[in-house]
Amino acid sequence: MNINPLCGALGAEIQDANLSDLSDAALTEIRDAFHEFHILVFPSQDLAPADQVAFTENFGPVEPHPLRTRDHVDGFPAVLILENRPGRPGAPNDYWHSDISHAAAPPAASCLHALTIPDGRSDTMFCNMVRALENLSDGLQSTISDMRALHSGRATYLRSLKASDARTIDASEVRPPQAHPVVRTHPHSGKKALFVNPHFTIGFEHMTEEESAPLLGVLYGAATKPENVYRHRWRPGDVVIWDNRSTMHYAIRDYTEDMPRKLHRTTAGGDIPS
Repeated sequence: MNINPLCGALGAEIQDANLSDLSDAALTEIRDAFHEFHILVFPSQDLAPADQVAFTENFGPVEPHPLRTRDHVDGFPAVLILENRPGRPGAPNDYWHSDISHAAAPPAASCLHALTIPDGRSDTMFCNMVRALENLSDGLQSTISDMRALHSGRATYLRSLKASDARTIDASEVRPPQAHPVVRTHPHSGKKALFVNPHFTIGFEHMTEEESAPLLGVLYGAATKPENVYRHRWRPGDVVIWDNRSTMHYAIRDYTEDMPRKLHRTTAGGDIPS
């Protein structure tokens, strides 16, 4: 395999890897690269749903979305279908977020396999939350080191009311906000990263949303500086896996429902942030 960094911020492309048939040595190399680069891109893959599940299991137990927001592949409840087609526009994800951060134990990793991509559109941006923390002043790092933030699934519920490709969620399914450390330590690499995001984080513990907003804005601004972002241009066959513990992502919505787009998503379960 050849491992090539994608930019100065984060990400690496791994060529000449067959994800449906990996040796133990190759898996070790891939895991090491995952913890170093936070995002891995594998071009020209042809993964059956079972193979995608098997690959994702190398990063944590594969689990379905807790709110079951989208349809899944028949026989594979953990393989969600992200689809945009005429008469059924896909649910937008054009906001910075870390997947399902409102869970008690948010996902370790998300994996997407691109099947159909509108030419030159639907890129996804990723930012490095380890570097975002490191680039804050010593004073601000000290201030937030012991703070906790509240994460809520209400935003997913509200989006489901508008999305034609998503299951409408009953409000009773949305659990109370979950508190997580603002700075979390990666369980494998030991690196510290910011763990807040504009979509699910509603404020700091013991503070109002209004009081929380200015500081959250500073943290989001540090995370999403252009020099801290990798923008992935999707190609059919791409498999991209990213670490939800150390990144945020933003799916660019520059396509319409007459531009077919289809990807399969799997999720590797994680641990309680600490």
